[in-house]
This record gives sequence, C-alpha cells and structure tokens, in this order.
Amino acid sequence: MKQSCPVPRAFRLSVFYTLEGVVARMDAMQQELKAFKDPALARGLIESIQALAPESATLMEVCGTHTVAIARNGIRGLMPEGVRLASGPGCPVCVTSNHDIDKVIALARVPEVTIATFGDMTRVPGSTSSLLAEQAAGRAVEIVYSPLDALRLAQENPDRQIVFVGVGFETTTPLVAMAIKRARAMGLANFTVYGAHKNMPGALEVIINDPALDALILPGHVSTIIGAEPYRFLAEKYGIPGVITGFEPVDVLQGIAMIMCQLHEGRAEIEIAYARGVMPEGNPVALAAIDEVFETCSATWRGLGEIPGSGYRIREEFADFDAMRRFQPDVEEVREHKGCRCGDVLRGIMAPSECPLFRKVCTPENPVGPCMVSSEGSCAAYYRYY
Repeated sequence: MKQSCPVPRAFRLSVFYTLEGVVARMDAMQQELKAFKDPALARGLIESIQALAPESATLMEVCGTHTVAIARNGIRGLMPEGVRLASGPGCPVCVTSNHDIDKVIALARVPEVTIATFGDMTRVPGSTSSLLAEQAAGRAVEIVYSPLDALRLAQENPDRQIVFVGVGFETTTPLVAMAIKRARAMGLANFTVYGAHKNMPGALEVIINDPALDALILPGHVSTIIGAEPYRFLAEKYGIPGVITGFEPVDVLQGIAMIMCQLHEGRAEIEIAYARGVMPEGNPVALAAIDEVFETCSATWRGLGEIPGSGYRIREEFADFDAMRRFQPDVEEVREHKGCRCGDVLRGIMAPSECPLFRKVCTPENPVGPCMVSSEGSCAAYYRYY
C-alpha cells in the first residue's frame, strides 16, 4: 500500500563512491546535513506525529545511538500522551554478558598476553573483576580505536601475544574480519581475536513480545551493512512495523512519523528513512567479509539469555586467530551483580530511572552495570540528560 500520510520528507543526500567525489561535494554535504537539524522540518514532523498517533503505542529504539540522540534532543518529551519510547538491546557493550567479560579477563591473566580493546570495555564489571582492575594489578591492557591498531600493536611487539576483544554488531564485525584476513596475509603469529560479535535481527524476535511492542525504530549503523531485508520477518510474520533511520533530530522524528503513519493506516512494513546511508541490499562487500571469516552461532545476551544464531564465531579455516582456542584459559564461575537491572533496561521492560541503584549506587564514576559504562548505554544517557 502506498503511503498517503502527510509526513514531511527530509531529502536524500548524495551517495559517493570515490574520494574525488567526496572532496568535490563536501561543502554541499555540510549544507545538506543542516537540514537534519532544521527547526521548521522538526516542527512539521512533530505535528504529523501528534496528528497520527494512536491512543497508546510502545515504540522501541533498538540502537543505543538512537537512545542517546532521543535523550540529548528531548524527543521523548515531545511524544503524544500514550506514546512510549522504550530503549532496546542496541548497545554492544551493554549486551555483552558477564560470561564473555570473564573470558576476556581470564585471557588477560595469561602471562604473555596483551589485551587490546576499546575503552568502554575496560570499565565493564565482570563477575569479580574488570579489565581496568586487571590493568591496575599489572596485567597488560591497551586501549585501541580499531582492529588495525591491534594489528600494529602485534607488529611492534613480536614478543607479546596480542588479543583483540571483538565486541559489536554487524557494523564492526566486517572490520574484525578484514583484520584477521590481513593478519594471516602478514603471517602474524602473535595476533588473535576474542570474538563476542552479535547480529541484531536474531535478538529482535526475542524482544518484540517482551514487553509487547507496536513498532521498532531500527538501527542506522547496523543497517548500512545488512540492509532492510533481514528485518522483513518482523512485518510479515509478526505484523510489527519498522523504520530504519539516522541519528540527527530530523532523522529520528522522520522515522517516528513514518511509523505513526503505518500504525494510522494499519500497515506493517519495513521502510528506510535513512536513504543517504542505507541501501535495501546492504553492503555486499562487508557482508562477504563477515561470511568468509565468521559463521553464526548461539550467543548469550545480557538480559535476553542465549539466542540461537545471534552470534558470530571464527570459522575453522581461521581457527589460528581464535584466542580461546589458542590459550584455553581457566574461566571463573559466572556471578551476576545483585540489584543491577541492566537486563530489564535492555529488554525495554523498565526505564533506567526505575532501577533502584540508578544515581544512588550506580553512576558513571562507579558503574555497577554496563548500561552506565558505555557512551551508548541507556543508563548513561538517562543520567546525563534527564
């Protein structure tokens, strides 16, 4: 059914495939991007949302970056009465389970190992420790900004075993796949990866009925890689509308307005509001890199438990670069932190402010759970903006 609701459309930005094209149009892009902060466009979208909204609806913003954008721009407070925006499991650091954190800590305790990881991961509490605590105890932990930094660390320190902590969704998985391929081409014998990557569609089927959701604001970053097709089952099997959108204020409001239009018309489709970044088929080169190096497996998500097919593990052909296979460290028994409600926040069951530890015990300076650690975490966003 063709959309007929009066939803203002932010225009599509150009897509560039060469460096020369990017440089030639940079100024034009900056001008175009200003439209996605335009107050007039925002007001028109807010009016459309108000006009089309049902009496009650729960929308989940799946992506942690959307949660931050919604909080920073006050969008939650602009919603009509009865419309609830719930945060979801789209923060990769937040959904990494204690079991995965404990395995990384066990690897850090192997004498010849240096852990290379993104900064957020150092502060996430495991069962009894964290990478930051292990570093303070003398373990080798280095903060890097990309898998290529970890490769360079391996080149510069041939006497150390560099273990890169691979955490993230389909956005970062291709980069780690390419790093593993490059390490093999370079003959690096001191580079391995601890893989805790996850794929987003696998989790969505678990959360759409817990609590009951009416629609999904689908992640922009992940969708630049996988496209729109992997979400089709939400609409076709469950009748749940979804819109892929970007992260500027007008992006988010446009996505919500398009969802309201679907609910108003009784449609359930997967639409793309982020056409400047997402193609329906995704990025075939990135998808091929994932498929070459990784295969899907069951994965444990914080708050959601074990979900079949929702994780990635290194294929047998690249087993030499699997840190757990190489070192096989002793891992302590998993313990969960009493009182922490990160799992319920990630499922959209409760807002961070409803957790009894929020602001009282759990703060960015003293995080009890990862939702307060990560810059994309719901608790960190609520702490900063509400």
